[in-house]
Amino acid sequence: MQSTDLGNKESGKIWHRKPSPATRDGIIVNIIHTTSDYLPKILRFLNVAFDSSGDCLLAGDHQGNIYVFDLSGNRFTLVQRTAQACTALAFALRRKSEFLVALADYSVKCFDAVTKELVSWMRGHESSIFSISVHASGRYAITTSSDTAQLWDLDTFQRKRKLNILQSVGIQKVFFLPLNNTILSCFKDNSIFAWECDTLFCKYQLPAPPESSSMSYKVFAVTRDGRILAAGGKSNHLHLWCLEAKQLFRIIQMPTQVRAVRHLEFLPDSFDAGSNQVLGVLSQDGIMRFINIQSCKLLFEIGSLDEGISSSVISPHGRYIASIMENGSLNIYSVQALTQEINKPPPPLVKVIEDLPKSKLTSGDLKMKVTSGRVQRPAKSRENQIQTRILKQDLTGKVDNKENELSDGLNKKRLQILLKGYGEYPTKYRMFIWRSLLQLPENHTAFSSLIDKGIHVAFLNLQKKYPIKSRKLLRVLQRTLSALAHWSAIFSDTPYLPLLAFPFVKLFQNNQLICFEVVATLIINWCQHWFEYFPNPPINILSMIENVLAFHDKELLQHFIDHDITSQLYAWPLLETVFSEVLTREEWLKLFDNVFSNHPSFLLMTVVAYNVCSRAPLLNCNFKDDFEYFFHHRNNLDISVVIREVYHLMDTTPSDIHPDSMLDVFVSLTKGQYPVFNQYPKFIVDYQTQERERIRNDELDYLRERQTVESMQAEVDQQKVEDEAWIQKQELLQKAEETRREMLLQEEARVIQQRQRLAAVKRELKVKEIHLQDAARRRFLKFQQDRREMELRRLDDEIERKVYMRDQEIATTVKDLEMRHLELESQKRLYEKNFTRNQEAVAKEMREDADAYRRKVDLEEHTFHRLLETDETQNQKTQKLIEENLAKAEQACLNTDWRIQALHKQRSDDLQRHERYQEMAKILRKNRRKEVEVLNAMMEEEANKWEEAEEKDFCLKSEKKASALSDASRKWFLEKELDDALDHAPHLYDKVPRCQNEQVASSCLPKTSQLNDFSEVDSSTWTSLNQRKMQWDAMERDLMERVRNLRRRLTAQARSRCQTPRLLAT
Repeated sequence: MQSTDLGNKESGKIWHRKPSPATRDGIIVNIIHTTSDYLPKILRFLNVAFDSSGDCLLAGDHQGNIYVFDLSGNRFTLVQRTAQACTALAFALRRKSEFLVALADYSVKCFDAVTKELVSWMRGHESSIFSISVHASGRYAITTSSDTAQLWDLDTFQRKRKLNILQSVGIQKVFFLPLNNTILSCFKDNSIFAWECDTLFCKYQLPAPPESSSMSYKVFAVTRDGRILAAGGKSNHLHLWCLEAKQLFRIIQMPTQVRAVRHLEFLPDSFDAGSNQVLGVLSQDGIMRFINIQSCKLLFEIGSLDEGISSSVISPHGRYIASIMENGSLNIYSVQALTQEINKPPPPLVKVIEDLPKSKLTSGDLKMKVTSGRVQRPAKSRENQIQTRILKQDLTGKVDNKENELSDGLNKKRLQILLKGYGEYPTKYRMFIWRSLLQLPENHTAFSSLIDKGIHVAFLNLQKKYPIKSRKLLRVLQRTLSALAHWSAIFSDTPYLPLLAFPFVKLFQNNQLICFEVVATLIINWCQHWFEYFPNPPINILSMIENVLAFHDKELLQHFIDHDITSQLYAWPLLETVFSEVLTREEWLKLFDNVFSNHPSFLLMTVVAYNVCSRAPLLNCNFKDDFEYFFHHRNNLDISVVIREVYHLMDTTPSDIHPDSMLDVFVSLTKGQYPVFNQYPKFIVDYQTQERERIRNDELDYLRERQTVESMQAEVDQQKVEDEAWIQKQELLQKAEETRREMLLQEEARVIQQRQRLAAVKRELKVKEIHLQDAARRRFLKFQQDRREMELRRLDDEIERKVYMRDQEIATTVKDLEMRHLELESQKRLYEKNFTRNQEAVAKEMREDADAYRRKVDLEEHTFHRLLETDETQNQKTQKLIEENLAKAEQACLNTDWRIQALHKQRSDDLQRHERYQEMAKILRKNRRKEVEVLNAMMEEEANKWEEAEEKDFCLKSEKKASALSDASRKWFLEKELDDALDHAPHLYDKVPRCQNEQVASSCLPKTSQLNDFSEVDSSTWTSLNQRKMQWDAMERDLMERVRNLRRRLTAQARSRCQTPRLLAT
């Protein structure tokens, strides 16, 4: 028994080697589902259901995992996870891939097993659903719970009807009857009603069971034809109801070990036309017993007290039984294995040759025993056989009949008599009779060793030459031919071997061992001398056929000769295909019933009989193509006539040309190991084998080289595709790079334009500033020029006025001199004020220059930081670009070199800038030292000027004192002279009047003299004033020269300061 653990796999094989269920238990495979946790536990299967074909099985566990088991394809698949326990399943729907699941939440879901999708969700029940019954058409379904039953339309998934009942009367089961349109409802009060599906009209009600039976119905089963209803419950009695007569017709009492019935189900049979005779009864002890409801015989049982069955389902075609065990596992049983002993034919009829004395006959000679206990398998013990008749064999049989006795108790002579009477063997027992006639040894070990060698190289590409639609049939044919080739080397080179073996493979495809041994027995016995002229057709065998045909139908043979038709055309096609091309299945089986029951020469006689029986259409054929078509296609010919003709030929053919004189009698295969088959020209086969091996090796080398070339071509194509993809990628990258470059260029152009606009704005502002400075300077120079011009005009006016006044008023000269002195003082102060203002303007200009320098330094620092930020941004972009294009090493290296050069250039620029900063710092330090020297010199000059000014002030004061003294002396002198003149005037006024003019003239003389004296004094004073004026003018020119020199120095320093930022900016 094989065991399969599903585990966490979603799909896989159900069994890993071909199942061979034992007759004792019939188990094909045991399926368990365990988790892969640290402490694994078994997930219990709860429900199981077959589909309409009977080859697919649906099973669900208590965690909601639903699996589909394909028994014909040996595959299982996890189709759904519902995450809750399923209480009922149904798989035989109208759409083959859909199934219904009743869940613990009282709902019903429809899923698709192929797409694994939810198709519909149906709700309506208020309690757990324990049964789902599907109509034969698959269109309707009935779901049953303890309180209600609901009818669903599976096309629209809508509820059509609902069965409401009283609370006191519960529902046991509601289901469809097979193959008709009736619904059967069974209630807990043992009442059973039949309803019409379409109208829900009550057709009839079964009468109550007899009062003597106190059994309460719990489980029900119906035969395939819907005529018999079996009911059981908590009792060992079974009630059989005839639904047509609507009455109870039989009560079956189960063995005493059965106290309650848990499940009932009929076992379908392909030959009972739906009137099932075998009923499976699952009792409380976990054993399912199968009984014949007509003979009440216990046939077989499954399960045991140690491994009890919880529930069981039988496939629609009756091949498999799926049982959920009490431990939660799932067992698949083979009905064929379980019924193998039961289906054996009865023992052969024995003819009594001699009657024994009656005294020797005892009651033990005829045994009839019915057991009520647990039935054992017939192969294990003969004590538990049910109603077995044991008949005495003939004690005086002759030794000559031993050759007609077969291994299974059959007699070949009696089989031949039966065959001649009926023309064929019974279909049900044909395979059994064939196996007995051919005396197959069933060498499992030897056959397994041949199969284990695998597929022979000669049949690896069998499907190309013989395209068979059924994959299973092709696989069995391939294995059978490979086993024959491994058995004998000639069969690997026999071209017609697939044609010879195919009908037997198709007939025994479910038992490859029997298939192989049947074909091997056919080759050893009925294909004698076929391989002596290999690789040519068997000329000797064809000559036998031609001789027999010449004896029985010379006209037909002459017709063949006239049209150049040889035995290779009219006999060999029939032999190499063993008549499978020209006969139907039933005709072929009927023919080989006779072939296997007679001498090996019977097959050759069949070829002659086929030609003789077809002489009329063959004589009408005149072309070779017509003959070829005739012997390769089915013809309107009665096989029974052909067989009768074969027997006629077997009896009427002379012994000198009869094939049985040239062919050996039947020899069966040896037991244990198969015989050696070497009836062929070994040197030809060996040479062909060597040549074929050489050709195969050359072909393998060619295929290997071709595969190498194809792989190289594939690699080249792949490389080409990769190159094209790389080129496309590079083109895309290049386009993207060009796009980015264009974007960068556009952005750079935009930035340059912005910089140009900013520079233009700065230039305009600078030009405006320069213009404003020039305008201010011009205004200031104009103001100074105007002042100088005004001063010059004033001086000119004053000189002219002085010259004019000197001529007119000499008396006002002193005042003019004083005014001149005051004017000089004011002019000096004005010069000092101008000097101070110039100094303030120079200081303001120096401050402005310093502010402009600081602004330029700040701008330079801002530009430097922006350069650093730009460099950092560029580095980030470079790093990002390197990370994105890491696979492109060459480009990355070029970019890295370019970046390194840029960094080196930036570093050199930084060094040069640092050097310029150092140089500027040195220049600034020198300028500071020079400014300190200039300031010291100016302070010294200022001190000297103050000293000189004090000295000059002292001289001025002394001069003022001297002037004041001279003015006082002059005033005293004038007053004195004026007094003297006043004193002298009366004396002159007393003289003669006639001299008035003279007196007047004389009185004027002293005044003239006085003026002359005064002019002398005044001329000396004027000379000293001119000298002083010249000194003041010299001092003024010297002071102005110093002021101009100081301005030049300050201007030069300011220009040098203005040039330093320009150097830094460059």
